[in-house]
Amino acid sequence: MLPLDQPYPEARARAYRNAGYWTGETFPQLLRKWAEDHPSHPAIIDASGTDPRVLTYGELQYRAERFGAGLLAQGLKPGARVVVQLPNCVEFFVAVFGLFAAGMQPVFALPAHRQTEIAHFLTKAEAEALIIQDTHDGYDCRVMAQGLQKQCSNLSHVFVKGDADVFTAFETVQAQPIGLPADPAPSSVAFLLISGGSTGLPKLIPRTHDDYLYSIRESARICGLSASTRYLAVLPVSHNFTLSSPGSFGTLLSGGCVVLPRSSSAGDCLPLIEYYRVTIAAVVPPLAQLWLNALKGKQHDLTSLRVLQVGGAKLQPEIAMQIEPALGCRLQQVFGMAEGLVNYTRLDDPEDIRINTQGRPISKADEVRVVDDTGDRVPVGLPGHLQVRGPYTICTYHNDDGANARSFTDDGFYCTGDIVSRDDMGNLTVQGRAGDHINRAGEKFSAEEVENHILALDRVMDVAIVSIPDASLGERSCAFVEPRTGVSIRPVEIRKFLRKREIAPYKIPDEIEIVSSLQKTAVGKLSRKDLRQQLRSKHLSEKA
Repeated sequence: MLPLDQPYPEARARAYRNAGYWTGETFPQLLRKWAEDHPSHPAIIDASGTDPRVLTYGELQYRAERFGAGLLAQGLKPGARVVVQLPNCVEFFVAVFGLFAAGMQPVFALPAHRQTEIAHFLTKAEAEALIIQDTHDGYDCRVMAQGLQKQCSNLSHVFVKGDADVFTAFETVQAQPIGLPADPAPSSVAFLLISGGSTGLPKLIPRTHDDYLYSIRESARICGLSASTRYLAVLPVSHNFTLSSPGSFGTLLSGGCVVLPRSSSAGDCLPLIEYYRVTIAAVVPPLAQLWLNALKGKQHDLTSLRVLQVGGAKLQPEIAMQIEPALGCRLQQVFGMAEGLVNYTRLDDPEDIRINTQGRPISKADEVRVVDDTGDRVPVGLPGHLQVRGPYTICTYHNDDGANARSFTDDGFYCTGDIVSRDDMGNLTVQGRAGDHINRAGEKFSAEEVENHILALDRVMDVAIVSIPDASLGERSCAFVEPRTGVSIRPVEIRKFLRKREIAPYKIPDEIEIVSSLQKTAVGKLSRKDLRQQLRSKHLSEKA
């Protein structure tokens, strides 16, 4: 197997340790400390089922360490990589901390991912095991796992929460927690996150105990978390935003309690805020809008809610200014990425900053520069490409030389692909993306990836997918499809074909237009970037 590594230059690593950013702690070490400090305090309240389940810190440690020992008893070894695809549930935390205890590395997949994405993660990470739910949102993950076993020769173990069928039941994976390995080195890779994917399938992001715990610790401090915090995990818990900004990990680090709703809908979440006295929640802009609409004419006691975070995509000021009066809490905008840099509006920022910007970096050690197309810095207030390096921003992707060559400068700055402007206080305002990247309701994916799937249809000559502004989703996708000469194809056939190819549902185009010729439509032969831009402009003008 290719080793997992995040090679911070030694001089920078030493500076981060000397400054106290990297404290030498690890996730298994911290779980033991949390359980010792407040063993009977609730860590997780799982309200996703008919009967709520409560897991204390002591119980979380007990179940996690038994699960880790159970994985070792199944024949997995420390250092194994395991893809975790679970919805928001107690078992997600048991699995992840169990993997930490067993010296294994989770690879975080989203519940919406399908066989195409999971196969990519298994192959790219050389993962030996997969942890799944039996079914989720009507999709049978066990059928997917059977296909994956045929496709991925390295997949030797499948553990299933619920009805395991031919696989191993999650609940049976437990053993006495003896023989667990020693704690890992703080500089070692704790897990692999997935990128939003600006080209092709998502990239794998190695995060170390040192760098990720620093990001969590500072995020929790900025957001004012404490032992009295009750965090509503609205978005998928495997998403970087929900894990660490400050997320469920930041809540646990602070001794608070994570509440897991049945769904992200206002109908499920607003009553839980009232019943469990939730103090902080995090949503994407489309959800914020839906919650605002749901509040009209309905009474909910939301007086416990202190902060509503909005991130994952740009929040329009017109929506932002409605949040505080409607919910009676403070709006906090969040702009970050799984590769590292996280920005927050501060809770005591003036209203203008909270409404109109996406905040500033969490660390004094974050080195941020905004540059033009030639790499020169742009003046304050002008848009440019965002580049960053710092104590929690990666230096490399895993097993992806091409992405590393494109994404990192010679002096170690990560090229985020975002176009931003920066004010004289360091607050960033997101203007858009530099690449062919679509951000649909906070879920980011590559236009090129979906184009390649559609091109597999033998009746398709060419295709271009563009992002279209959308009041509810932020962006939606529109595919312009050119059929081969003499044949026809309908949008419904394309959607059916994409579903059969087992890609995440949010990647299937919201609109599909059949065109006679992409080149004629786009006026001549162009680069893919220019082609998409002209198609987008033409589509918007026609709709107007």
